[in-house]
Amino acid sequence: MTSHDYIQPVRRILTEEDLTRWQSSESYNGLVAFIVRLADSVKGKELGTECELTPSVKDILKVLDSIQTIIGRHPVVTDKDISRFGKVEFRDFYDEVSSSADKLISLIDKTSELPGVSKELKVYLVESWGNRTRIDYGSGHELNFMCFLYCLYKVGILDLESDSEALVLVVFKKYLDNMRILQTKYWLEPAGSHGVWGLDDYHFLPFLFGAAQLAPMERMRPSSIHIPDYVDMFKDKFFYFACIDFINQTKTGAQSLRWHSPMLDDISGVKKWSKVAEGMIKMYKAEVLGKLPIIQHVFFGSIIAAPEGVSATRDLSGIDEEHGHIHIDHDPDSNLHLNTFGDCCGIKVPSAVAASAMEKKHFRPVPFD
Repeated sequence: MTSHDYIQPVRRILTEEDLTRWQSSESYNGLVAFIVRLADSVKGKELGTECELTPSVKDILKVLDSIQTIIGRHPVVTDKDISRFGKVEFRDFYDEVSSSADKLISLIDKTSELPGVSKELKVYLVESWGNRTRIDYGSGHELNFMCFLYCLYKVGILDLESDSEALVLVVFKKYLDNMRILQTKYWLEPAGSHGVWGLDDYHFLPFLFGAAQLAPMERMRPSSIHIPDYVDMFKDKFFYFACIDFINQTKTGAQSLRWHSPMLDDISGVKKWSKVAEGMIKMYKAEVLGKLPIIQHVFFGSIIAAPEGVSATRDLSGIDEEHGHIHIDHDPDSNLHLNTFGDCCGIKVPSAVAASAMEKKHFRPVPFD
């Protein structure tokens, strides 16, 4: 770990041409290799499997514990469930994480050996928890947490030989636990309006890591996600089943995955978990790392370097914070069209968690609230 000039990370992938450059860049390939390595490390491993917790991993867990404490300091005080959209108290949580970011990063002891590294690490950490303005969360925010871990690896704080298994089974699980608290407490909305056609309203990586965990299994097939007893039996052992259980608890007004999660239903027809695991990597590249509305929000600094030839840092006044995307039809500096409102956002989607909570309270909101 040598002296290095860290810089403020900024968005750089703003056009389809930028996206193409990103997908063939060293940063893209490195991030994909990192995620694949983490997935490979947990093949056949259950949650709760004893694994080595190095000092750096323990420090990251301190960060996540501290963030959970921050969640507890910001209760929901809204006394009427008048809407199924996000609770504004989430912004208080977000603001404290943001203002405490340097302190949180300092909990990772080895960062003291890298003066200035917090400037880059804290951007990814803060962006991992959702969007303050829209009170939503999606696979792009989840990707920022993976970028946070990737940066720690790139600067030498994490070692994939010793840390990979724990990063998935312990660290990522803790992150996911925190996110479930946030999603249920503040009724975070899905980021984007197409969650029902994806794997999950919020997450992708638990399915990718979960399929890797299950990949060696021959006798239990992917179709077992439709069997309630199996879901209950395995929800504490495998990410995939934990996600199915969460969906079953929060999706209302439907009897099966086929109705509210058609992609998961389709995947359950695959014969082997190993094929699901392979498909998840391909799908992650296409549906997360290859989608401009998501990758627009990846930040590039000196650790995760911007691909050569992408758009220069500029005033992003074209970013509509209500929807989080560029909402202009044309980039005046090129002949390339950027995302338009209809293409990337559609309509706001209320939280399924909120709908479930209101159902349990026997509260019937006015339709289309």
